Amino acid sequence: MNKQVLKQIKNVKLGDLTRVEWFDASVGKSLDSGAIDIPVRSWGIYLGVLGEKNKHIILAQNSFRYTDQIFDIDYTAIPLNWPITIKVVIPAEVTVEEAQTLLQSFLTGHKRRFKRRTCNHERLH
Repeated sequence: MNKQVLKQIKNVKLGDLTRVEWFDASVGKSLDSGAIDIPVRSWGIYLGVLGEKNKHIILAQNSFRYTDQIFDIDYTAIPLNWPITIKVVIPAEVTVEEAQTLLQSFLTGHKRRFKRRTCNHERLH
């Protein structure tokens, strides 16, 4: 991760509505241009930086509230090793507590999906 990106991330707090400008190396869904390095602007609630091998900024874009503690979310994960610009649009758009619940739901959902794949894989053998 480069120093400029690190400096930008220091200004972002859990729960901030954030805009990230970056370049995607794939094609969008509405056009079949076949191009790469497409400029993208993503908005969402900042949940943090995750990833063991490759760090990504995680933005929650939609949240679906099932109970006070259980959410499902649509999210964008943006690689931090690519050139990006990060800007806080609205600080504390959601409370830190709600952002922590969104993050926990995100993490729990990934654990469930991983376990499900493992179980399905074991049934096949």
